[in-house]
Amino acid sequence: MKDLDFERDRDLARDFLSNFADANGEAKYMNILQDVANHKTKAVQIDLEDLFNYKDLDEEFLRRVTENTRRYIGIFADAIDQLMPEPTEAFPDDDHDILMTQRSEEGTENTDGSDPRQKMPSEIKRFYEVYIRASSKGRPFTIREVKASYIGQLVRISGIVTRCSDVKPLMQVAVYTCEECGFEIYQEVTARVFMPLFECPSNRCKTNNTKGNLILQLRASKFLKFEEAKIQELAEHVPKGHIPRTMTVHFRGELTRKVAPGDVVELSGIFLPIPYTGFRAMRAGLVADTYLEAMSVSHFKKKYEEYELRGDEEEQIARLAEDGDIYNKLAKSLAPEIFGHEDIKKALLLLLVGAPHRKLKDGMKIRGDLHICLMGDPGVAKSQLLKHIINVAPRGVYTTGRGSSGVGLTAAVQKDPVTNEMVLEGGALVLADMGICAIDEFDKMEESDRTAIHEVMEQQTVSIAKAGITTSLNARTAVLAAANPAWGRYDLRRTPAENINLPPALLSRFDLLWLILDRADMDIDLELARHVVYVHQNKESPALGFTPLEPSVLRAYISAARKLSPCVPKELEEYIASAYSSIRQDEAKTNTPHSYTTVRTLLSILRISAALARLRFSDTVAQSDVDEALRLMQMSKFSLYSDDRQKSGLDAISDIYSILRDEAARTNRMDVSYAHALNWISRKGYSEAQLKECLEEYAALNVWQIHPNTFDIRFIDA
Repeated sequence: MKDLDFERDRDLARDFLSNFADANGEAKYMNILQDVANHKTKAVQIDLEDLFNYKDLDEEFLRRVTENTRRYIGIFADAIDQLMPEPTEAFPDDDHDILMTQRSEEGTENTDGSDPRQKMPSEIKRFYEVYIRASSKGRPFTIREVKASYIGQLVRISGIVTRCSDVKPLMQVAVYTCEECGFEIYQEVTARVFMPLFECPSNRCKTNNTKGNLILQLRASKFLKFEEAKIQELAEHVPKGHIPRTMTVHFRGELTRKVAPGDVVELSGIFLPIPYTGFRAMRAGLVADTYLEAMSVSHFKKKYEEYELRGDEEEQIARLAEDGDIYNKLAKSLAPEIFGHEDIKKALLLLLVGAPHRKLKDGMKIRGDLHICLMGDPGVAKSQLLKHIINVAPRGVYTTGRGSSGVGLTAAVQKDPVTNEMVLEGGALVLADMGICAIDEFDKMEESDRTAIHEVMEQQTVSIAKAGITTSLNARTAVLAAANPAWGRYDLRRTPAENINLPPALLSRFDLLWLILDRADMDIDLELARHVVYVHQNKESPALGFTPLEPSVLRAYISAARKLSPCVPKELEEYIASAYSSIRQDEAKTNTPHSYTTVRTLLSILRISAALARLRFSDTVAQSDVDEALRLMQMSKFSLYSDDRQKSGLDAISDIYSILRDEAARTNRMDVSYAHALNWISRKGYSEAQLKECLEEYAALNVWQIHPNTFDIRFIDA
């Protein structure tokens, strides 16, 4: 192996930084350095792809940078020191600048050149950090694939963040002053621990034989932001029969606070060993621990707020927004492999979009998240829908009822392994803050654990008083629960309340409780079987009449929709109020009410209407949105209504006629528009075809007249 010439490599690095031009022909790195000089940015990210595409590329140099990254960061930093341009904009001096000016003035007279510790290390002069970023070509390694042969090299790893420490200052250069001779002594700190200096090493103190006492100057020392995180293998990368591996990751400087527990990330960094220190070193002997020194972080799923639309995505969303049928298209694009359930998919789409949170002047909050409970017979694809929604949502946590305890859902108090303090560990609902928490097998949860969810669903906080920690955590989560009825299947001989078997306090908190009954119906069963067989053969859903949207496009559309905050106009207030009071009246009349209507139901109507307005990119709620919200509330119990009618012996046509007659009598009008008639009967679960059949039949009996073009109805007063 030939000797490495680091001087030559520094020149190569300097050439690359000063001469590299990006696709637009601009000097990419010189522009970054100008920003650094103007104190606009602190991080200099060097892309290995740029080094690979550089015209005067030295292959060996690229290999050395990849395999000895830690050393080459220093070499690039030296090259940057030589290239750093003068600032072009004025900026206020901070402590660091004032100290540096003073040091450079005093530096010449204060050193006697004998001791290397008196020379100012280059680290303390730098006000920027250098990161070398691995190329994004090829797939990232799993934690299992990073072996000992990769130590010291730049690797790219994907995984899920399981825990993060607080950001703490890490000493990089310790600065001492001597009480006797007043010299400034510098000590570079490279490891996690260091031995402070006690005696002054300067010539003056040695000649005078005075052991000068050194005082550590914290203001003059240089500290870095430091954060430690644990990253765990993704479930799909774990071989069968094994448990997921974990790795420690160290974030420094500008990379801190970029990740949170529960994020799926791709990291590039240097794989390094770290010896054990103190008592653990005695036990461990020769064994060292390994960690990843992070160089760059990229998230697989961005949060809605951080979503920046690319040019082509903006055009696509603008095109979609103009499409009149976008609501149906987006709903059908959710889990297209699952047959039917169109209205349920619409409700789940609204759950993803949500309504804006309202904060009143006195600090009271009204939640904007929708909560949905899917209650149904076995085998109606509830869990599949839940899993799919978690995949689409940028932040989602999936748990099951039996596998999660009350503390697992809210927050647990644990001992921190590093500091031995009592710390709070957020549970599933806290991890899903600003996202969706899907709870499967909701009915099989212990009663005591289920009470933990009550507070989260309405107040959207988790309050804790345990082990001397009294606090309240945010859990602005949309809860999506799936449950089976009591006795496993829905028993039609019993009342809905007996079947649902959840306490009213919890039921009223769900905006939509969706009952999905599995009924035998020749035509539907045939269609369903054909659909399932097709999916099995072709591994994709049958043609929907349009290409279903990818989850990434759905996320982009929803992130654009969530930026709006629609309000209810004055003219709709009376309409919503009368709709709510009529629902309450209907419930009061029946002996066995299907649902439990409270003021929360009224808020649910407002929330669903606002979510629908967001989907249309509108700033005001329209009457059609309120009608659709009411229709969804009725349709959620649709499978029960059809059964009630069979019991009461009314056929569809007679029932439609009685609905229209009652509504006309209530409003005291002889004329009914076709749109109103369709709205009334669709709330009761009838189709447009049945309405037309009823109109023709009763027109022949001369009960009403129908307008030939608009199909409006006029009752003939008998």
